[in-house]
Amino acid sequence: MKAFMGNAAMAMAAAWAIVAVAACGTSAGNSSAGGDSPTIGVLLPDATTARWETQDRPLLEKTIKDLCHDCVIEYANAKNDVAIQQEQMESMITEGVDSILLVPVDARSLRPTVQKAHQAGIPVIAYDRLAEGPISGYVSFDGEEVGKLQGRALLKAMGDRVHGGQIVMMNGDLTDPNAVAFKKGALSVLKGKVKIGKSYDTQQWRPEAANMNMNAAIAALGPDDIQGVYAANDGLASGSISALKANKVQPLPPVTGQDAELGAVRRIVGGDQYMTVYKPFKPEASAGAAMAVAAARGQSLDRVATTKVRTRGGTEVPAVMLTPVSVTAPGIKDTLVKDGVYTVRQICTPQLAAACKRAGLT
Repeated sequence: MKAFMGNAAMAMAAAWAIVAVAACGTSAGNSSAGGDSPTIGVLLPDATTARWETQDRPLLEKTIKDLCHDCVIEYANAKNDVAIQQEQMESMITEGVDSILLVPVDARSLRPTVQKAHQAGIPVIAYDRLAEGPISGYVSFDGEEVGKLQGRALLKAMGDRVHGGQIVMMNGDLTDPNAVAFKKGALSVLKGKVKIGKSYDTQQWRPEAANMNMNAAIAALGPDDIQGVYAANDGLASGSISALKANKVQPLPPVTGQDAELGAVRRIVGGDQYMTVYKPFKPEASAGAAMAVAAARGQSLDRVATTKVRTRGGTEVPAVMLTPVSVTAPGIKDTLVKDGVYTVRQICTPQLAAACKRAGLT
């Protein structure tokens, strides 16, 4: 937790350190889209994962405006479609935006478009997912550590059932570099400790695909022979839990998650989901917005970056890498509630009143 607080504080401080410079700096790059006002493109990947529209978008837009009140924000959501995101990015390149903050639907497929932006003199900031191609900066969390947190939590929840225990792995979409890192981190903890009965790579992170795969796993392994479920995010956890309940699996095995979605937090309080990984949105959005503004102004990203990350092409780029936090029911109050992500009232529906009291959410 101390590591997270330190990294988060550094990212927040770095973001706000450039406020004065961003506010009074001269515009650089391709400013034709907004006259003398820098234009920043924000490209998010989908509306399936709740965080993008409910957390990241409003935080990014607010912080960009706080850092650069005259900046123009061009926003687009790709709805999980690579072709749509390519078109959105092509449109922003043609328009002549000053920088682009990108969460790629498919990092490999977007590489030529990132290259085109680079050739047009438009810096691309990879946000949360490491895009391929000549990016200028990167802001995210340690993906392998996310997987390790999930793996460790699952083993802890399984307790004595670890020995001879069997799990189902519900991984993310491996076209997302983060999903690859999550899986690698989880396997580094789980391999040799438990039997992996079934493992699925879920296209487009779709909860309904996780539901279908979990139904198949239950049919193949039997409803009484699944002692744990590694779900790479909260959406996959939701789909998996629905399938377990529909097949009358009792008691439910511990299920992991990620993103701290409100529905997941309620499931954790109610006992259906064991944990989630909280990736604090504010410091990530603050660093991402600060990088996008600095890039649009033609300023050095070293004002924001706390480290360097090597891209797939071998180039080192300025980066902010934050530390994720594992959250189970007892820790909700001191993380998500304390950070203002949710209020106790939002979490504790009337049906969860008794469970909330047990979790100290009063």
